[in-house]
Parts: sequence; C-alpha cells; structure tokens
Amino acid sequence: MDPKQHEKVKSARGFIAALDQSGGSTPKALSLYGVEPGSYAGEQQMFDLMHAMRSRIVASPAFGGDRVLGAILFEQTMDREIQGRPSADYLWSVKQVVPFLKVDKGLAEEADGVQRMKPMPALDGLLARAREKGVFGTKMRSVVKHADAKGIADVADQQFAVGRQILAAGLMPIIEPEVDIHATDKEGAERLLKAAILERLDALGPQQQVMLKLTLPSVDDFYADLVRHPQVLRVVALSGGYSREDANRRLARNHGVIASFSRALTEGLAAQQSDAEFDRALDASIAGIYAASAA
Repeated sequence: MDPKQHEKVKSARGFIAALDQSGGSTPKALSLYGVEPGSYAGEQQMFDLMHAMRSRIVASPAFGGDRVLGAILFEQTMDREIQGRPSADYLWSVKQVVPFLKVDKGLAEEADGVQRMKPMPALDGLLARAREKGVFGTKMRSVVKHADAKGIADVADQQFAVGRQILAAGLMPIIEPEVDIHATDKEGAERLLKAAILERLDALGPQQQVMLKLTLPSVDDFYADLVRHPQVLRVVALSGGYSREDANRRLARNHGVIASFSRALTEGLAAQQSDAEFDRALDASIAGIYAASAA
C-alpha cells in the first residue's frame, strides 16, 4: 500500500465518493441523472453513458482531494480512462483522491434474513490487476434484512474471510455489511452486527487493519467503539436510501464516522445541465457531505 494514500485515508478530513454502480444499479443511476432507458441500446451503450457521468464528476473542478479522500470504482471504470489517463492514476496523480475498487459480484438470494455475496472465484486475479493499476483498497457489500443471529454471523464470517484474502494481496478491504434501512428490527440487527464485527476484529493479527462501511445507525454514536478499535483504519457510512439532507443530518451526529455516499452524492446532478450548472450542483453536494463528515 502506498504510505501517502494510507496516511490520507487514516487521518485526513473528507469523505469517500462511491462511484461503483454496477450492472444492476446502473439503469436507476442513469435515470436519476436524466438518461432514460429508452435513450440507449444495450449494455455497452449503458456503461459508456455511465462512464461519461463518472468522468464528468471526477474531472469537475468541484471534485478534488481537499474534500474527497477516496473514490470507489466499478471494475469497468478501473479499466477505462478519464481525460486520457487510466482512471485510478487520474484520481491519485491529478486529483489526489485515493482509488478503491468494488470487487463483489452482487448478492445471493436472501437466506436467514441476509443476502451474502455471490462467489468470487476470479478474485485473486482481479486483486493483482487492481494493484498493478494503483488501486489502494477494495469494497464488497452484503445486506442484512432482519435481526437473525445466524445470518448475521454468516455475513460477518464471509466478509472477514474475503477481507483476509484482500489483505494478503496487499490491498485495504472495506468490509460492508449493510443493514437495510427499512428493516423492521433495524436497531436489533445493528446490535447483533456490531457484536459480530467486534469479535472478528479481535481475531485479526496486530498488524492487520480493515475499513468498515456501515449503515447510518438508529442510535447516535453507536459505532464509537468501532471507530476507536486498533484494527479499524476508518469507519465510513453509506447513505442507504436516505435523502442527502437526511443522510448528512444523521452522519453529523455520529462522531468519527465519515461518508461514503453514492446516490446521495449524485442527487441533483443531471446530464442536461451545463458544465457550470453541473459544477455548482456537485460543489454544493460535496460541501454538505464534507461538512457532515467533519462534524
């Protein structure tokens, strides 16, 4: 791991931009951006339009390492270029934003109140490629839908097992066991999940650290002991379907936790905006999320 990137992620103010919409979430992301499904034909055109949106965000003068610590990329984004440079290289060399990569292959069907990650048989090859391209860390998502102790233990076991594989490849894992904000027993699920995470953090080696990406909790400062844990480099929060205003308000009440927002970050951006309008809207979005992350 690049020591400058490591220090920035550990200590600097700011937040992580989640720009990792994949095949399943891309049509909705484009629709919110003002690009309707009828305006493109096939997956390739869809991903071309999505890359154009991401490139516009990253290349904007509003987007830079003074407020944005890192950005999570989709695999196709890592393999493409932004303004003539490989995406991860552009992020770090031009913008001083630390590059991360989404590595999971989506969610399995729900069982025991959770959705685990689908198998990742080609993960080692992807991690090696990511390192070659200058990526600092990775992100992988599971979803907890109910306060089911067995399901939550399974999710934590899978996340930490893959996390160890990522550490062994020389990258920093962001472990993301999302709790569905619509879960009727959300608070109970969060209690079970935090206990499971703490147990597995305590089993890591003294030199091993991970990052955690968690749902904004029902109880303010609920993650304080995770923020302080020696095996945790940083705790970041997902917006999880909350509006940006609501997500920022909730985030500001959780000290030591910073944002890693996706949909909330791009809320209000539109393909039809002029560059000046787009940059103003993105600047306002980044300013609000930065302020909430620094609270």
